[in-house]
Amino acid sequence: MTTLQPSAPAHDTAKTHPRYRAAVTPPQFLGAGSTAQTLDWIRWAESIGFDDVWLPDAGRTDALTLSAVVLAGTQRIRVGIAVVPAYTRTPAVIAATLATLADLAPGRFVLGLGTSSEAMIEGWHGLKLDKPVTRMGETVTLLNSMLAGEKSAFTGETLRSNGYRQPPLTTPVPLYLAALGPRMIELAAATADGVILNLFPLAVTDALVGQIRQAAASAGRSPGDVEICSRFQVMVTDDLPAARNAFRYVFTAYYANPVYNRSLAAAGHGQQAAALLDAAASGDWKRARAALDDDVVDSIAVIGSRQHCQQRVRTYVEAGITTPILFCLSPDPDVQRATYEAFSPAEFTVQP
Repeated sequence: MTTLQPSAPAHDTAKTHPRYRAAVTPPQFLGAGSTAQTLDWIRWAESIGFDDVWLPDAGRTDALTLSAVVLAGTQRIRVGIAVVPAYTRTPAVIAATLATLADLAPGRFVLGLGTSSEAMIEGWHGLKLDKPVTRMGETVTLLNSMLAGEKSAFTGETLRSNGYRQPPLTTPVPLYLAALGPRMIELAAATADGVILNLFPLAVTDALVGQIRQAAASAGRSPGDVEICSRFQVMVTDDLPAARNAFRYVFTAYYANPVYNRSLAAAGHGQQAAALLDAAASGDWKRARAALDDDVVDSIAVIGSRQHCQQRVRTYVEAGITTPILFCLSPDPDVQRATYEAFSPAEFTVQP
């Protein structure tokens, strides 16, 4: 397996990437009244200056329906989804949804698309997660055609559509792709408006950004045309052991997924990745969580003092992550508030 080594940025990111966007993911409220709670929370985030809110689409609530509620109930904040699984909705369904959201709040919605995981696609939905890069490429091709108002006439390896047409969008909806491996990064940088990264160690940040910039340039695009987003798990706290365990509890299962496991190994943590996969396969989740040792957790999660967390996120931005999407690991509302307030535009700045 090729190891992804840290390297210098491929481009002068200060000249190429868009301005920094302050972005958050809200706590996940569930049950009766959860939609109203989420909207209230996002209104609070908007009131303290955040540019973006990014919603997950991982079951229990429907992110696209919730996006309509949020767009209608806020004034200026941009709403994104990180990410909609490309396998669970056809391009025609997605195109019609985007037309509705674009009409509701022109210029304020971003669609993030991803292939998701075997657990979700094959387990939850009973579908086959087959040819993910091809499926993503064909989805983008079809969506771009449909959103432009063209009548569909497409037969690919994984998708086909004939005879569907809707009016062209008057305000474009940007399409971003989730990417971990080199093939998906190349596809995203060549065809999408942005790339969404997730759960990578700090040491490979420059290498990942360099890959995206180089792939964009190889496709004849200006590297600055591709917005680079990444989800980050953050907690402002003095209790590092508790924060590390919170990360392990939520995200160990991610690294049992083959795609994330391969990315962890490629980032130089092959021993931990193999131990985690072996433990997860036998159902020993205690041992799987232990495979994510403190050094690995600290290299991925942004946890610690307010100053440490701010400097860590600043490091990502300086490397070229234009939109760090922050999610607080703690379920404690007071810790959440302190964490998010530390990154409000009034409290956190980066050099232009």
